[in-house]
Amino acid sequence: MAEKLVLAGPASEELGRSVAEKLGLPMLNGEFRVFPDGESKFTLNDKVSGRSIYLVQSTYQPVDQHLFQLLLASHHLSEEGAKVTAVVPYLAYARQDKEFLPGEGVSLGIVAHLMRSVGVRRLVTVDIHSAEGLALFSIPTYSVSAIPSIVEYARENLHLKDAVVISPDFGGSKRTEAFAQLYGAPFLKLSKTRDRTSGEVTIKESKLEVEGKEVVIVDDIISTGGTVKAAAETVMKQGARRAIALCVHGLFVGNALDAMERASVDAVVSTNTVPGKNSLVDVSGAIASHLRTLEE
Repeated sequence: MAEKLVLAGPASEELGRSVAEKLGLPMLNGEFRVFPDGESKFTLNDKVSGRSIYLVQSTYQPVDQHLFQLLLASHHLSEEGAKVTAVVPYLAYARQDKEFLPGEGVSLGIVAHLMRSVGVRRLVTVDIHSAEGLALFSIPTYSVSAIPSIVEYARENLHLKDAVVISPDFGGSKRTEAFAQLYGAPFLKLSKTRDRTSGEVTIKESKLEVEGKEVVIVDDIISTGGTVKAAAETVMKQGARRAIALCVHGLFVGNALDAMERASVDAVVSTNTVPGKNSLVDVSGAIASHLRTLEE
């Protein structure tokens, strides 16, 4: 069996080390640099021929830099004879998995092509935005669920009473319903529309059984916070006692956290697929559990 090592990219240094510790694997000696003009460089300091490498690198902002670092390292490792599994906890461009408006490019398909072209043999990600996106990859691809880890965090830290779990849109309802079932709380679904040109989010008004309840809004990605903000305003208008937002990937672009706070969101919690002060849920265990099942 090929020796296995973990290489933590600059976007996921702490998470990569945690995955390696849980698997009991050594870290690969490689160095990433970014020059003053923005160019990236990867230097490999170990022999990797015949070895299996788990390359852990999320692709949050700066998206293209982190993506190129992933591609750069994958190509170098594969050229040196390694078998590369890309572990991309947050997979950028996953929301661009189809042509929503005429003339749009399917960006996730380009990412899939690039990964294969640089020698990535397998891809492991966490809660891809839509499972349909997996079909764009011609290499084995798997999306690990962070929902059990988020449920465990909520039970141990949030101490919710009389909770109701809300999905802010239809697309993420299965993920949110899974959270509700594991947590043991009622599940409600909102009807959201998003203007594909402006990005503005609108929640369809409907009567919800949330009066006096603690509402947990669960989503896969919080980017600008517009969806959560609109959902929180809707439930608070209808008498909810408290609103909490939980997500897998917390991008929190611009003033997203402030906007959600102004909408009476009491707490915002994300996982460490994207590191930050709100990244309180560790998904290294979920990733390591899946990697243990892989055969070389």
